Amino acid sequence: MSKNTEHRKLDKLKQRLLRGVGSAIADFGMIEDGDRVMVCMSGGKDSYTLLSLLIDLQHRAPVKFDLLAVNLDQKQPGFPAHVLPAYLESLRVPYRIIERDTYSVVTSVIPEGKTMCSLCSRLRRGILYNVAVEEGCSKIALGHHADDILETFLLNLFFSGSLKAMPPMLRSDDRRNMVIRPLAYCWESDIAAFAAAQNYPIIPCDLCGSQENLKRKRVKRLIDELQMEIPNARQSMLRGLSNIHPSQLMDARLFDFGALGAAANLADELDAAIGHADMMAFTSAPVTLNGAS
Repeated sequence: MSKNTEHRKLDKLKQRLLRGVGSAIADFGMIEDGDRVMVCMSGGKDSYTLLSLLIDLQHRAPVKFDLLAVNLDQKQPGFPAHVLPAYLESLRVPYRIIERDTYSVVTSVIPEGKTMCSLCSRLRRGILYNVAVEEGCSKIALGHHADDILETFLLNLFFSGSLKAMPPMLRSDDRRNMVIRPLAYCWESDIAAFAAAQNYPIIPCDLCGSQENLKRKRVKRLIDELQMEIPNARQSMLRGLSNIHPSQLMDARLFDFGALGAAANLADELDAAIGHADMMAFTSAPVTLNGAS
């Protein structure tokens, strides 16, 4: 493949990702004029891609917003602390590195061999939320993409008995922070291809040695299998999350099924009353046969 062809393919891929991010931002009002957006950098392909696309949109968008890249160094063994600062300095993007030894906290609480992800993510989230307030950031941008959203939806459906996923925007429980997911319309395959072409200095996500989330892995495989059997299965599932019909589900908190019952009973009573009146009128009327009373 010639360099010109590769360049055209990469440009087309980037434009597709930019359209996805731009559409998500517009559809959900994620970024407003004057926002300071904290971009959470993990060192993975998703956060690198997110930052690149937001930097590009910063120069194109009709609204003005600032970016602050933030990485949390959790003191995991073997973490290459120099990688992200060097990369961010090369971009000349404002950044901040936070150092917190959450790894020691997690390993002291979680038994050996058990997954650390849940506690680790809660600690990380709390720290990043506080940093956003300290830095005066009005939005916190995370690198979750469309596949993450679908997988989370199915995980909750299969294992928690609830219909919920990762919303494109979320107000934190303490009301101090607004979390946004600009990659909500972007697919992991496109992000992976773009990241590979950009040759980002990826930091492995398994440094802590925690076991892989087997439930998420199974759901990911299920979606892959469905996609092979049903064209556009992913797109249809994602579209379904924004095409909700509460009256066709079973949550009485979202739809007043009781009102349907009351309306039906009222209709039955009216039908009965009308039917009774009609019958009375019919039986009390004189019967005429061949013109004779």
